[in-house]
Amino acid sequence: MFACISAVRKSAARLFVCLSIFFVAACDPINLAGGGDSRPRIDPTAPVQVALLVPSGSGNAQDAFLAQNLENAARLAISDLNGVSINLRVYSTAGNPQQAANAAVTAVNEGAKIILGPLYGEAANAAAVAVAGQNVNLLAFSNNASIAGGNLFVLGPTFNSTANRLVRYSVGQGKRSFMIIHGDDVPGAVGRDAIASAVTNNGGTIAGIEGYPLSQQDIVSRVGPIAAATKASGADSVFLTAGANADLPILATALPEAGISPSSTQYVGLTRWNAMPQALTLPGLQGGLFALPDQARQAAYEQRYASTYGEQPHPLAGLAYDGIAAIGALLSAGNANALTKGALTQSSGFQGVNGIFRFLPNGTNERGLTVAQIRNNQVVVVDPAPRSFGTGGF
Repeated sequence: MFACISAVRKSAARLFVCLSIFFVAACDPINLAGGGDSRPRIDPTAPVQVALLVPSGSGNAQDAFLAQNLENAARLAISDLNGVSINLRVYSTAGNPQQAANAAVTAVNEGAKIILGPLYGEAANAAAVAVAGQNVNLLAFSNNASIAGGNLFVLGPTFNSTANRLVRYSVGQGKRSFMIIHGDDVPGAVGRDAIASAVTNNGGTIAGIEGYPLSQQDIVSRVGPIAAATKASGADSVFLTAGANADLPILATALPEAGISPSSTQYVGLTRWNAMPQALTLPGLQGGLFALPDQARQAAYEQRYASTYGEQPHPLAGLAYDGIAAIGALLSAGNANALTKGALTQSSGFQGVNGIFRFLPNGTNERGLTVAQIRNNQVVVVDPAPRSFGTGGF
């Protein structure tokens, strides 16, 4: 039923995109001081120039398609603004760090007051570094928290935000002890650390941490020891970093067979389990929890996009809409300092196409997520996404 996972990993980066929890590796980030609080000031009475950096020009059809979708979503957001004028200029990065840096510098020289994009982690990092001295903030489409900070904010849903939401809900339902099971790769390590932090911060206990190499043979060989460690720990939950497109099917089948029954041990997932419909039938996932965007807001946006452009949007296109929505909300106040770091990190946050979100001072973000459960091979919402910060779920 399952091909070798090591082969599947080659397409993991693209497949993560479809899960709304995606990870794009980056070079080591450079710590940037400031963060755009000094300048540039804007003229609230004039159109504000916003640069959109997209991955077109790489020769990759998927990049070109995504670039067009990001631009479409950004222009759709602009059309939905009331009383705010934005002059959007689009720049190609080819998904290349140096070209992204050059595009960012050109955009600022041409008058951009804030930069939206680019997508890939290394490109976003390079672009932010290139304009850091001019105190221009950059809202990247990446979810790679390691590049965030200084003048770089990430728009993508982060592992930390997802893990916190799920652990907080689980603890509220009486779960206390979490076994963390992760893949031995970069996303797995980042997910592992996000889960561990969430458990500690929300009053839970880390029962243990177990990793596995990402090949079918290695996962199968590790199932026995992982199951034994889980039983010995007394964990009432197992939190998996596994993705539906790769390692999840093996674990969610083999772990129950090894004695980790979902009837007594809650399975929790860091990724979008419903990304592949057949995953909903896996035995270990019955009764398990995972997170989704605000379903009502997402459906309304997708319908609006389809009616405007004649097709469904790429799953990442909504990030461009969110970026414009945040910028528009700040500009609507008529403040000359609307695009500084202090303004961007306002605690009340913004309304996005996937629900509420807010930028944190460290450059990462927090999103209002739905908690879903698999029951009888169906996805059931057990805790709707919060509609404001400071309410249930936060």
